[in-house]
Amino acid sequence: MTDNRRFHLAKRPEGTPGDDTFDLREVDRPDPGPGEALVRVLFLSVDPYMRGRMSAAESYADPWEVDGPLYGAAVCEVIESNGATVDEGATVVGNVPWAEYAAVDGSDLTPVDTGELPVSTALGVLGMPGRTAYFGTREVAQPRAGDTMVVSGAAGAVGSVVGQLAELQGADAVGVAGTDEKVEWLTEELGFSAGINYDTEDVGARLNDLTDGVDAYFDNVGGPVTDAVFPRLDVDARVAVCGQIALYNAEERPTGPRKLSDLIRTRASVEGFLVGDFAPRFAEATAFLRDRVASGDLSYRETVTEGFENAPDAFLGLFEGENVGKQVVKVADPDGE
Repeated sequence: MTDNRRFHLAKRPEGTPGDDTFDLREVDRPDPGPGEALVRVLFLSVDPYMRGRMSAAESYADPWEVDGPLYGAAVCEVIESNGATVDEGATVVGNVPWAEYAAVDGSDLTPVDTGELPVSTALGVLGMPGRTAYFGTREVAQPRAGDTMVVSGAAGAVGSVVGQLAELQGADAVGVAGTDEKVEWLTEELGFSAGINYDTEDVGARLNDLTDGVDAYFDNVGGPVTDAVFPRLDVDARVAVCGQIALYNAEERPTGPRKLSDLIRTRASVEGFLVGDFAPRFAEATAFLRDRVASGDLSYRETVTEGFENAPDAFLGLFEGENVGKQVVKVADPDGE
């Protein structure tokens, strides 16, 4: 029966995606095959990395097919189980089509374990962004007591957790964000030692005022912010490269200032990483983050867009800096209302 909606990739965007990148279709609610579960999507995640999947260019994630459905992490309710490893009525998280209903292999679904926290946090502080912050901070950037750690994209789902984890490890976190309101949230609520508004302040000059040098840098953005940080790296600094959202919509990759010579002077290490490389340790990260939120040592915020049809607007807003914390789309209530 045709009582389901699903987003498809209408075309590969050139530059910044627009509304014409997305095609919303009325489709049949699928029947689950052997080993599959029929799920109803409750919350859908939209994330900057999805821009790369809209392109045919080589990347760490396979591109979406033109005319095919878009995919993303989602919190779902199991409506029917056809021999799947999850039970009817269970709340699960998995990678599913951008749809209201989907048939998913049971092995790709994991029961949600958020404790007393809302189930949507399985897409944010207790999900991929939180785990990215956990491993990127503790295993790659490795801020130490007394260090200065700069975080770009600091008011996003990943960066907001990174800075707090750095502070918990005794470092001074300096968050770079795009509005005064975001900087205030970082410093007044999350406990960052300082904040910089890249839209109204000279990042390099402010770093000179705030620090004697940068010991660790967690890069979510790239572009001019990273250009400002590199000359201020200290000897033996560690740089964790997580994202480059400032460049995702560029039709030609800009050269920018050449900074590699700074690494000779500083003997700094620069490491790109993918959270999926740490998959065997996801439970460790989730337990740690859940305990820190429960104790009040770690705070989070969600920007919730209501309505499945508004998923493209939520995604496009990521590139305009409209979200604070984790951006999710609320598709349905667990009780079906």
